[in-house]
Amino acid sequence: MLKLNDAKEMVLGIVQHDPLFVVIQNTPSEEILYNDDYLAHIEESNHYSIAEVAGWFEITDAMLRYYIKPFEQYIFDNASNSPNTNIRLNLPAILRLRMILLLKDEHRVRGLKLLLGVDDNGQFINHQITATTMGTDDLANKVDVLGNVLQQMIQTGLFNFFPNEEHGALQVTLNQDFLAQKIQLVSSESDLQVEELQKETAELKQENENLQKQILELQERNVKDIVQKLRERQIENEIVSTLRTEALQQFSLENKAGFFSKMFRSSHIEMEKEQFVLSYISNHLEERLEVALNNYYGE
Repeated sequence: MLKLNDAKEMVLGIVQHDPLFVVIQNTPSEEILYNDDYLAHIEESNHYSIAEVAGWFEITDAMLRYYIKPFEQYIFDNASNSPNTNIRLNLPAILRLRMILLLKDEHRVRGLKLLLGVDDNGQFINHQITATTMGTDDLANKVDVLGNVLQQMIQTGLFNFFPNEEHGALQVTLNQDFLAQKIQLVSSESDLQVEELQKETAELKQENENLQKQILELQERNVKDIVQKLRERQIENEIVSTLRTEALQQFSLENKAGFFSKMFRSSHIEMEKEQFVLSYISNHLEERLEVALNNYYGE
């Protein structure tokens, strides 16, 4: 059995230069990546079936296949001929798939394709790593800039900060008393200096408005993500319910029997019915789920 440090060292040796690991690093998902139960008994040289891997991650085979399909070249290490049937995954492929599942709710399929530099046909775009790094660095720079602007606004004393209970956002207003004191101190200076101060105040006010707008956009995006997660779960439940109804109807048509036959074989029939329903759902869920999710996400 692998110890925690051994599992972390093994995982890092495989994913430390992966573009998705750059996104996961220093987040709670990084610890999940190191602490998955399957790592305690997995063999690096072995390959594992879809059913085994789906069981480890507590999702259906169909859902696992849904997230493999758009990223086959990435998961199977840019192989020219990715497997279509009887898929078996080694540890590097399992770890890449695990990172996709950890990030799927936040970035969706389109966002993951952008991070990996994969086009709509699942092919790598040229200069993938450069493009991904630039995108990540650009986002980090924007966050740093916004943080610096907010810090400067606080240090000036020119603004009051308080929560807006109606919108649940940070409200920023001009400190009128502070502004009046500053204007009084420079009243004896030249008109040019006063105009410069007013200009800087206007620029800070504009920066404040832009910052508030970005905060509201982030909040709206979080609400949309929650709605999408709920809708995704509802879609899957509706498909499973529909498939179960279809299976029961088909079983009833194919297994007509007399009253006495049903009475003496009732427990056996119930067992056959459940097996038939489970098999029917397993055979049709992947196709139905893929169509429904594609329609919902507009892909």
